[in-house]
Amino acid sequence: MCFLQASAGWFSGIETIDKKIFFFVNTRLANHFSDIVMPFLRESNIWVPLYLFMLVFAAINFGRRGWWWMLFAICTAGLCDLVSSHLIKEFIFRVRPCHEPSLASHIRILANYCPGSSSFTSSHATNHFGLAMFFAVTLRRHTSVWIYLFFAWAALICFAQVYVGVHYPFDVLAGGLLGCGLGYLAAVFFNNYAGLISLQNKRA
Repeated sequence: MCFLQASAGWFSGIETIDKKIFFFVNTRLANHFSDIVMPFLRESNIWVPLYLFMLVFAAINFGRRGWWWMLFAICTAGLCDLVSSHLIKEFIFRVRPCHEPSLASHIRILANYCPGSSSFTSSHATNHFGLAMFFAVTLRRHTSVWIYLFFAWAALICFAQVYVGVHYPFDVLAGGLLGCGLGYLAAVFFNNYAGLISLQNKRA
């Protein structure tokens, strides 16, 4: 009984902190520039071209193994979405802030629509951090440190999710950690059983 009470108090404390950070990002950090930019960062027509570029980059620089890399990258994104959207969300339902009646008059909702699915975990966070980790682990020996900018890109999209009012910070934090874990496993599996060899190194 004491354990249950302690657990309930612990979760209540996390939720309180979670909402305080949400209000800070959603309202206190509000500005005209971010109000315009943040909703667009969530849209697929913004980030899909970047990932398509990475697929083309791999095919050009790594030949046949680059095509295997492309397949693994796509599978990594699919795995992240499957775990977040179709497993976790089915068992853990949390109302999104944009659907929470008690918050309706206190928050700003900048998204074009508010999904009816569970807020936990953020699939955007899981997918983008999963790909960022996969890119970093599989490409770090063949590229410069710029590859780690994908983590900053993923974090920016996660920030946008909170800013526009569709996720709490804990949703994107959990989603990001989940994505990093899945992306790392996929990358290690790829490196162990396929790996990349630069075409320039092969010619040398």
